[in-house]
Amino acid sequence: QVRMVESGGGLVQAGGSLRLSCAASGRTRNVYNMGWFRQAPGREREFVAAITWSGGSTYYADFVKGRFTISGDFAKNILYLQMNSLNTEDTAVYYCAAGSRILAGRSSQEYDYWGQGTQVTVSS
Repeated sequence: QVRMVESGGGLVQAGGSLRLSCAASGRTRNVYNMGWFRQAPGREREFVAAITWSGGSTYYADFVKGRFTISGDFAKNILYLQMNSLNTEDTAVYYCAAGSRILAGRSSQEYDYWGQGTQVTVSS
C-alpha cells in the first residue's frame, strides 16, 4: 500500500496564498499519477488538479486555472499544490490522491490511495 500525508493547510485571508504538500511513502513504485481533490461541507468531493508522475503532464479544474499550480518532486515522491488568489469558495478539506493508471483522471474513482486531508479556510 501507499501512505500519503498532507500538510500546509491553515487559515488565510482572501487574496492570499498557501502551498499544500503531500508526502507519499510505501509502495510508491506503483504510483503513476497523483492529484488533489477537495470537499466542502455539504458538497461532493471535487477534482482540483492532477499530474502524471513520469511525464509531468498536468490537468486542472476550470475553477482553479490561473490560480493553482500542481507540481511535484518525483524523486522524493512529494506532491505540491500552490494556491494563489484564494477566495472564500476555496474553503474545504484538501486531499491528495495517488493511482496506478497510466493517465491522470478527473474522477476520484480512478485513484487508489488517499491522505486524510488538510483543512484550508479562507476568510473575507
